[in-house]
Amino acid sequence: MDYFNAFWVGGIICLLVQILMEKTKLMPGRIMVLLVVTGAILSAIGVYEPFADYAGAGASVPLLGFGNVLMKGVKEAVDEQGVLGIFTGGLKAAAAGTSAALIFGYLASLLFRSKMRR
Repeated sequence: MDYFNAFWVGGIICLLVQILMEKTKLMPGRIMVLLVVTGAILSAIGVYEPFADYAGAGASVPLLGFGNVLMKGVKEAVDEQGVLGIFTGGLKAAAAGTSAALIFGYLASLLFRSKMRR
């Protein structure tokens, strides 16, 4: 059942993003930022954790999950460091995932040649 919930929740998130891309003039970068901010807001108001418990990877893998990770890091850092944690918490919490994305992206660029679209 966990796989099923992850599949349909992740699919609905992707469907909503696709509708945004098709029906609005929002650029993909702005939609990605919208997803991260939405995940952070849902985390801040306490809605994201029950949602992620139900949906599993369907909620944690998309960019909503990245916003949640940033917000959790900020909350922990503010508790430990005070106001300074606002600036450092998100970076610490997301450092491993961001570093992995950069490293794997670089390795992929070494292995494959990109083709310019016309």
